[in-house]
Amino acid sequence: MAPFKMKLFGLLYFVQGMPYGLQSNLLPIYLRTFGLSFTKISLTKLLFFPWSLKILWAPFVDQYGTKWKWLLCSMFGLFLCCLVMSRLIPERDFPAMAFILLLMNFFASIQDIAVDGIAVRLLRSEDIGYGNTIQVVAYKMGSLIAGAGLLTVMDYIGWNMLFIIFCVVYAAAMFFSYFIPEEEDTSETKNSIPVLNPCKILGEILKVPGTVWNLIYVMIYKLGEQGAVSMFPMFLLEHGFSPVELGFWNGIVAMGFSIFGSCFGGILMPKYNVFSLIIILFLLRLGNLSLQTLLLLLFYYESFILKGAAVLSIILQHFLGGLITTLTFSIMMLCTQKADKRIQATHYTFLASAEVLGKVLFSTIAGILVDRIGFPSSFCVFLLLSGLSLLHVLNPPEILSKQHKQ
Repeated sequence: MAPFKMKLFGLLYFVQGMPYGLQSNLLPIYLRTFGLSFTKISLTKLLFFPWSLKILWAPFVDQYGTKWKWLLCSMFGLFLCCLVMSRLIPERDFPAMAFILLLMNFFASIQDIAVDGIAVRLLRSEDIGYGNTIQVVAYKMGSLIAGAGLLTVMDYIGWNMLFIIFCVVYAAAMFFSYFIPEEEDTSETKNSIPVLNPCKILGEILKVPGTVWNLIYVMIYKLGEQGAVSMFPMFLLEHGFSPVELGFWNGIVAMGFSIFGSCFGGILMPKYNVFSLIIILFLLRLGNLSLQTLLLLLFYYESFILKGAAVLSIILQHFLGGLITTLTFSIMMLCTQKADKRIQATHYTFLASAEVLGKVLFSTIAGILVDRIGFPSSFCVFLLLSGLSLLHVLNPPEILSKQHKQ
């Protein structure tokens, strides 16, 4: 794929990560400075629910009009939302602000479906590793800059200018999106899949070769890792690490290595078989998780060696996590390219939603598990789950491994 198109995908995925960073990192802290209650701030998390439901409108994006038109309409909707937000006063207009944030998540979820659909269509097999590196890294950078980045200058730019900046970014993204080659209008195929019949749509998706294997894979591949990522910093906090130390090592440094891992995954994928890489990385992840489990039994804060080992395990955990995420999204895209073009965006959205569901559900359960059986026993469960995911990738679907070799 031409370098310009790759840069354009980077811009689109960067823009896609901005609403998440805004609502996850910037708004909770900024709204609290205006005296909003913790209850109101916590309720804003419910405004993410359009992302959980995007599989419901993915068939419409697939079958009515073109992905290019849906992309432009969704970004124009985001532009208008930010324009309205710039005129609101948070402490006075909280209900209106919450409604606009809900609309932003709705439009952002449509943008996500459209961009993924365009990427599946335009990326060749040899471009998938590089393309998914751009996807993961650009999304993380957009989230980081829109969240932590803009939060650091909020005292200087203020609420109104914050959303004017968002408007400018969306306007630029719309302008450059005009250079995306537009596919043929697929309206004539809209009756080939009953849009309002979820069972038939699901049947079409599951018939795509490798889909069932991928569905199981994306729901289990992060379970053990997700539990450790959530709970190991909590263990360190209880055993002498300060919030500032954890913020630096588990926040800034870990995010940097996660992005580096994602980039490295894109470099490795064109040179090696993706499934062989995944197996090696899962073994390394299992070894790192074993180290963390051992540290739970031996750790005390006064030991410089054990502190260094704990920090090193966090860095390695996020580096491997970034690598695995990029390769996983590449495997998902390889599978989706086997689907009929009229359901490709729906197919990819289905797998992406399952991937998020698996991570979110276990993140919730991990804390309950630690409360009930303690850190060491919980990490033994995490090790078992990581081992199960390793067993699953040892037997990949032949059609996907052949496609990647080609």
